[in-house]
Amino acid sequence: MKKRLSSAFVELTQDALLKVYWFKPSLRLFLQQHGILESALSQWHSDQTKRDFVLWLWPLLVKDEKGQNAILSMARSIAEMQHFPDLERKEDTKQQIPEARKAVARLREAVQTINETIRDTKDTERRRKASQEEMTARVAAQQSLEKLQNTLVEITPQLGTQAGGYAFERWFYDLAIYFELEARPGYKADGRQIDGAITIEGTTFLVETKFTKEPIGSPDIDIFMAKIESKADNTMGIFVSISGFNDGAKRSASKQRTPMLLLDYSHIYNLILRGVMTLPQVVSGIKRHASQTGSSFLGASEF
Repeated sequence: MKKRLSSAFVELTQDALLKVYWFKPSLRLFLQQHGILESALSQWHSDQTKRDFVLWLWPLLVKDEKGQNAILSMARSIAEMQHFPDLERKEDTKQQIPEARKAVARLREAVQTINETIRDTKDTERRRKASQEEMTARVAAQQSLEKLQNTLVEITPQLGTQAGGYAFERWFYDLAIYFELEARPGYKADGRQIDGAITIEGTTFLVETKFTKEPIGSPDIDIFMAKIESKADNTMGIFVSISGFNDGAKRSASKQRTPMLLLDYSHIYNLILRGVMTLPQVVSGIKRHASQTGSSFLGASEF
């Protein structure tokens, strides 16, 4: 509790404390239970009244956070009191107990107010911390996307080469890992080269990547389609071409079951690397479009 207790709250607690505890041993035990050290209690001389001792003790407690926490703890305990055993042992109970009840009622209202203030402060701090963490995550994510973009720019001079193709294949795998997808790098199955595989929303997609200078045509689509169709019925494919696809390729990929989705440079540069959409969101959007229209391609500008 960093916020200082008001003087009014401190006085209400002191007043209620003196009214609900009449006997010194009871008050001493209460103080012990709420963290008042023996070194302080030892200053309570036998001929000193409980009021004089509390008046001496209170200024010491309000000096620091630990002491104020002790006062707040005592106030909360007193505010919960419904009965006053200390007063019930006195002869003038009828007079003392009503006064104690009034003091406790005033303190209870003050405790409720301060509890709400502390709760609101904690809620505000939690929201501030969550917002700060979200902002930190966004900055880190943007920096990571920038690194991925820089890597892609670095391999661009290798466009159309075998080395560039392998580099782009690894780059797309790194992109999938960045979005925390279940991903597998390139591998061979039944003698056929598979550039990778990713799982999005329970669907497994084989991945084909092309880093060519010219748009992809129908022959490459047919080869990848054969790889997809040789796998389980629920297997789909994602064909990623940095130079896009010609119209023949788009028609060849668009079949009744539309098992193949097409991604090109516009999806990568305009949506994913700019942070407009995630890779899973782009894939899901194209998949939804394919199921509704039978077309495997949905340009970035059409999202």
